[in-house]
Amino acid sequence: MDDLNELQGICFEIISYVGTAKSCYINAVAKAKEGDFDAAADLIAQGDTAYSGGHGVHMKLLQAEAAGERASEAAPLILLHAEDQMAGAETAKLMAQNFIDVYRELRALK
Repeated sequence: MDDLNELQGICFEIISYVGTAKSCYINAVAKAKEGDFDAAADLIAQGDTAYSGGHGVHMKLLQAEAAGERASEAAPLILLHAEDQMAGAETAKLMAQNFIDVYRELRALK
């Protein structure tokens, strides 16, 4: 993995996967707010699938680094952005799950 363009492509792939995941998680909250908990659960599952794709690409990148296939120089800015997007998607999922639970409880109280 000595080509910077290849690394950038990999980073954009991660960003695409986790961006999709984050969107699914946010949309799941909207569905829960509407009372459509089945759709919310489906969106969480879709988000998890997308996040898993990004995580898999990231793991391959880390394994290549550990195997010495990439110099351990300072990480390019795009890689930092990709990892930041991964962390943001994880946070969005946790928040979405909590909001869905709150909306479910509110519906039960009505």
